[in-house]
Amino acid sequence: MTTIQEDLVASIHYTLKNDDGDVIDSSVGRDPLEYLHGHGNIVAGLENALIGKSAGDSVKVSVSPEDGYGLVDDDLVVDVPRDYLPADELEPGMRFTAETSNGLRLFTIVEVGEETVVMDGNHPLAGETLHFEVEVVGIREPEPEELAHGHVHSGGHAHDHDDDDDEAGGCGHGCGCAH
Repeated sequence: MTTIQEDLVASIHYTLKNDDGDVIDSSVGRDPLEYLHGHGNIVAGLENALIGKSAGDSVKVSVSPEDGYGLVDDDLVVDVPRDYLPADELEPGMRFTAETSNGLRLFTIVEVGEETVVMDGNHPLAGETLHFEVEVVGIREPEPEELAHGHVHSGGHAHDHDDDDDEAGGCGHGCGCAH
């Protein structure tokens, strides 16, 4: 029986909850999420918990911030001159992608002032313990392009819940996906 391991595509149904038991995200009612195992397409804590699982297996795992979206980094909360932002109408919750010394990063507006805007570059789930309930639906060999690009190209393209795939642009491999 095939088990989840590096360089295989796993299809999973999942429900993600916070500490209060509120559902943050779920694949219920949608196609399963497909991801290329071992390539960082899902948070490390969940990826590690799925190693060796087979189709039909169910897993419940709590993922610490360190193995999820990281701890909150106060250095990623910055004041930016208002005129640096491309929009005239700014409000808390709006998101912008900015080039940083570590590459592109998604920032969320926290506060809008007369002259400056407080932006937070932490992932919205940074500092949170993530509670996953997962059912392994299937496991398959990747297509050569998927392995070369390090991610799945067909339905269920794995993402990190930033909803920034559109802003990040194409992956540069001509496959039309963002990563």
